[in-house]
Amino acid sequence: MTGSRAGRLGARDLLGVAAAGLRSRRLRAALSALGVAIGIAAMVAVLGISTSSRADLLAQLDALGTNLLRVTPGETFFGDAAKLPEEAPGMVRRIGPVQRVAATGPTEAGVRRSDLIPEAETGGISVLAADPELLGTLGGELAAGRFLNRATARYPAVVLGAKAAERLGVPATGSPGDPPGGRQVWLGGRWFTVVGILQPVALAPEIDRAALVGFPVAEALLGSDGSPGTVYVRTDPGQVAAVRAVLPATANPANPNEVRVSRPSDALAARAAADTAFTSLLLGLGAVALLVGGVGIANVMVISVLERRSEIGLRRALGATRSHVGVQFLAESLLLALAGGLAGVLLGSAVTAVYAAGRGWSVVVPAPALAGGVLAALVIGAVAGLYPALRAARLAPTDALRTA
Repeated sequence: MTGSRAGRLGARDLLGVAAAGLRSRRLRAALSALGVAIGIAAMVAVLGISTSSRADLLAQLDALGTNLLRVTPGETFFGDAAKLPEEAPGMVRRIGPVQRVAATGPTEAGVRRSDLIPEAETGGISVLAADPELLGTLGGELAAGRFLNRATARYPAVVLGAKAAERLGVPATGSPGDPPGGRQVWLGGRWFTVVGILQPVALAPEIDRAALVGFPVAEALLGSDGSPGTVYVRTDPGQVAAVRAVLPATANPANPNEVRVSRPSDALAARAAADTAFTSLLLGLGAVALLVGGVGIANVMVISVLERRSEIGLRRALGATRSHVGVQFLAESLLLALAGGLAGVLLGSAVTAVYAAGRGWSVVVPAPALAGGVLAALVIGAVAGLYPALRAARLAPTDALRTA
């Protein structure tokens, strides 16, 4: 062996020596790696679950469409509640890029399961006058029965939102197109026949808690003045901003400042942003767990240096340099962290898959999270093993053998 090769420790030899040192203390090494694995698994799972949830939300928005706008009355200059003109839906229909328009209007009526229930117990259900085009405009679907049409809108017929039907105890029996069992509810002081029940409407949750009747019967029997309380507008997806800008002046030319225009999909996007903030908090907790795992590795390596003083002294006496000894202990720390990082990535991915599958989401584990998990583990291992490695390298052969 030449002098140049005697001073160099090959990568294969280094890994063999480091692995042998860890195998001699299997339980301690496994527990140290477990601490890192828990931290990495927490971080990967949080990122994976958050990404899967966001992917599901984006898919939901793509299916529902982001081209739905909601027009509602705001406040007058004096702070009073404003009203939309009765002609607002018709005027909005004249906007070129607008595809569909439907309105709902408030009524003074309440709805109960029967006339024997006190009037105050409304169950939080509102009674709204609705256009027959409402279901198509919102992209809603029926759970049972039919939606209002030009004929039933003139008679005591009602369509219940999903939550309204649940609170009134009206089951969605049958299938779309079939009448839901001829059930009736006490509405506005008379019986109304339930002709349909809706499935949940994601972009208009207020419809889920409503009983919908036609505008003609609402004006005739329920005290409605025919003015819309909300106008839903479907527009060309490429013209949403332009339509949004002209809607106030179109819906209420006399007082455009009293009109509010919102996009329901923005609320879902805001919810996703709130979920992102919560994800950051959970990532911080995962980082703390990873840091604790790094402290565990540092503690194990310091104890290992103290226990292996005789080994260090013997290796130094046989010609090993300070760098050989220091690199060996640093390599052991990196191997511990790498084992924990790989185990954490696998565990975090498995947790993401199980949780996402349980919620019916597509499983998405971002590649940067996988690579970042392993890289973070290696960084923690390097930092945790640096001090024990330096301490081992500074031991003099005579001192190590004398105190062993």
